[in-house]
Order: sequence, then structure tokens, then C-alpha cells
Amino acid sequence: MQLMSRWWQGVVQPGWVRPGPTSAQRRTDVILVGGFLVAATASALLINSIAAAYTTETQAWWQQAIWIVGLAVPMVWRRSYPTVAVIAVSVVFITSQLLGFLDNLIASIALFWALYSVGAWSRFRLRAFWVRCGVVAAMFGLLLVNLLRYQEEAAAAPAVPSALIDPGVANVLYSLLINMFYFAASTAFGTAAWTSAKRRFELGEQAKALALAQQVTAQRAVMSERVRIARELHDVVAHHVSVMGVQASAARRVLGKSPDLASDALTSVETTARMAITELRGLLGVLRDAAGTVGTVGTDGTVGTVGTVGTDGTVGTANRPSPAAAAETYHAAPGLDQLPELIQQAQSAGPPISFGVFGTPRAVSAGISLSVFRIVQEALTNVIKHSAASRVDVRLRFGEASVEVEITDDGAASASRPATRPSDGAGLGLIGMRERVAVHEGELDAGPRPSGGFRVRARIPLPTAEQASPSDMEVGVSG
Repeated sequence: MQLMSRWWQGVVQPGWVRPGPTSAQRRTDVILVGGFLVAATASALLINSIAAAYTTETQAWWQQAIWIVGLAVPMVWRRSYPTVAVIAVSVVFITSQLLGFLDNLIASIALFWALYSVGAWSRFRLRAFWVRCGVVAAMFGLLLVNLLRYQEEAAAAPAVPSALIDPGVANVLYSLLINMFYFAASTAFGTAAWTSAKRRFELGEQAKALALAQQVTAQRAVMSERVRIARELHDVVAHHVSVMGVQASAARRVLGKSPDLASDALTSVETTARMAITELRGLLGVLRDAAGTVGTVGTDGTVGTVGTVGTDGTVGTANRPSPAAAAETYHAAPGLDQLPELIQQAQSAGPPISFGVFGTPRAVSAGISLSVFRIVQEALTNVIKHSAASRVDVRLRFGEASVEVEITDDGAASASRPATRPSDGAGLGLIGMRERVAVHEGELDAGPRPSGGFRVRARIPLPTAEQASPSDMEVGVSG
């Protein structure tokens, strides 16, 4: 019962409607029907010739022609209107049997073809089921009529020696077995064809959904990469330009009074500009490559190995620069080791900065190291641009399961430096900090201090030993 229930729900009431035939399939049916007409005509000629040898009476040629056309023409629409086609073929089949047509082979082929088409192409499965049941019942009724005729003829015939099985019983059994196999096969093949079409449709829909998901994923990856690039550009440009602006302003003020101080300030501007160019060159180097290089972006936002894409679609290794050039070109991923240099540079354009490392320094991933560096860089840039602080403290703390950086200042907005530093974290710089911390599932606290000034504190959890990959780790700064 359960097997029948599953079959009924899956085949008879599947909830899926097979799309109609295509133009190519309709043309194929016309060709097949043409071949069937040729085969049926040839079969009729052969049967008539055999019947003439035994002086058996046959139908007129025009009757046979109507019979052949009646079997063939409905099959032109066997995919579009399968139930109509099978009913029409069944009527012609039964009529030919009642009129005594000799050629049963062609009629049986046409009926099998029509029953198969109902199972394979009917878009109304419940109707198709009952139509097939009706056709099978009619065919078994015809079989019963033929068996009764045979019994009458056998009774009127002379007696024959007894056989192992009574001739009447044997005829009944033989006819039942043949017809059961015939109808079961036509039903099974038709249902299998319909099930195969359903599975192909589902696979096609899954492929479309997968392609759409891949497209969405690719678009998200592009957007994520654009955000990462914009964040990097903001961090690099904003910091260095801010320092250069302060130093240039100082040089302008003392240019006529103290040429030496002006020279020192301009030297600092030049050094900062070179550093900015170096970092921008490294950042843009992974985006623009005339040889068609491609790179991999890790889950932490870092850029992996760069390779070339050949004309045949294969990926090779890009022409790498010399070690010295590489050190200069790809310096766009600083980390904890560069924090003292960053603080020294910011201090030359702003208030005194104290830097301390607390806890036991440990190795952190390149992505975390870069994020901490950028957070400190952005915080110091905000101090230089937006506050009149007299002192800044930068503290780097290593915990057992996290690394924390805190930047505090005692400044406040001044007349010359308006309070454009948002305290609610809505500025682009603070948004970039939050994004960097969110990548590593960390926490960021940025806002005014109760005692005055501003504080930025970021806490980033460190992966466990099982999660960390030695190749992704770098040694943190020491105290």
C-alpha cells in the first residue's frame, strides 16, 4: 500500500506540468509519422500477398488506406494532445479488429506508441491515468470477444488429439500474458520518460539557481573587494595627506623666520609623500597588471599569490620583481612591526605620543596585524585632523585569546579644527574601523571620554591553535 501511495503521489499527482513540445519535436513527429505510413503501407502489401496465396479474403485497398491513415495521423499530435491521440488510435484499433483486418502488427505498434506518449507527455496526470485505464479495459474487452469467437470456432471444428493443456485454456493464457506484458511495458516506458523529463527540468532549475547564486556571490565578492580597496585607500591617503598638510602648514609659517625648521618640515613632507606613494603603488599593484595577473583574496581580506592568465585560460606564475623592488612595491600591507614607525611619523606632525605593549607578544595573522595597524593609523589621523590634543596614548595589549589596541587623547575641538570628528561612529574612518573589526568578529568602542578627549578601543579575538595556520602567522611587536 505504501508503495502504491508513493507511486500515486509521485507520478499520478506530481504537482509538475511538463512543458509542451518544441518546434523541433513537432517536426520530428511529422517525420516519424511519415516513416510509419511507409512501413504500414509496405506491411499491408505483404499481408495482402500472403493472404492471396491462401485465398483469404482481405479488405478493399481504400479501406486499408483509411485504416492506415487513421492510425498514423493522430500521432502527429501525440505530444501536444496525447489523450486525444490514444483515444483515436484505440477506436481505429478496435474497429479494425471487429472488421477482421489481418495486419495486427502495425495496429499494435501504433497503440503501443500512443499509450507510451500518454505516459510521457500528458500534462494532466490524473486524466492520463484514467484514460489509460479505460483503453486497457476496452482492449481486454476486445480480447474477451475474440476469445469467445475462438471458442465457438473451436467447438464447431473437428476433434483433435488431446494436448498437455486444453487449446482453449492455452489460448486464453497466451493472450493474457502477451497483453499484460504489452500494456505494462507501454505504461512503464511512458512513465519513465516523463520521470526523466521531470528530473532534467529539476536539474535545469537547480543549475539556474546555482548560476544565479554564483553570480550573486561573485557580485558580493566584487563589492566586498571594492569596500576593502576603498578602506585601504582611505587609510593610506587620509593619514599621509593629513601629516603632509600639517608639515606643509608649519613650513609655510616658519619659512621666513627659520629656514632650518622649514627645511626639516619640508623634508618630512617629502618623506611622507614617498611613503604614501610606496603604499599606494603596492595597493594598486595587485589591481592593475598589464600581463593579466589574478590574485586570491583570503577570508581575512588579504591578497594571496598573484598569477598570470594565459590565452588558453591556464593560470601561471607572474613575472616577479626583484626582492628590492618587491619590498618597495608591495609594502601596502603593514602590520604590528610598523607601529613604532607609524607613531613616530604621526608624532612629527602632531602631539607627543606614548606607545606601550602589554602582555606577552604573540604571533597573529597577517589580516589581524593589518587591521590593528589601520585602526591605529586612522585614530592618529583623526587626532591630527580633528582635535587639539596635547598628548596621545597608544596601548597594545596581548591577551590569552585576543589582541586589543587602545588610542586615547586629551584633546577637544578647537576653533581652527572644528569638531568634525563624529562621536557616534558615523564617520567614514570610524566606519572603516568597525568593518575591519567586524571581519574578525571583534568589538570596537569609539567615543568621547568622561574626563575629556576621545578614545578608540578595538578588541579582536585570536584564533585557537587548531584554527590558526602557521603560514598565516607573523610575530607581533615586542615591548
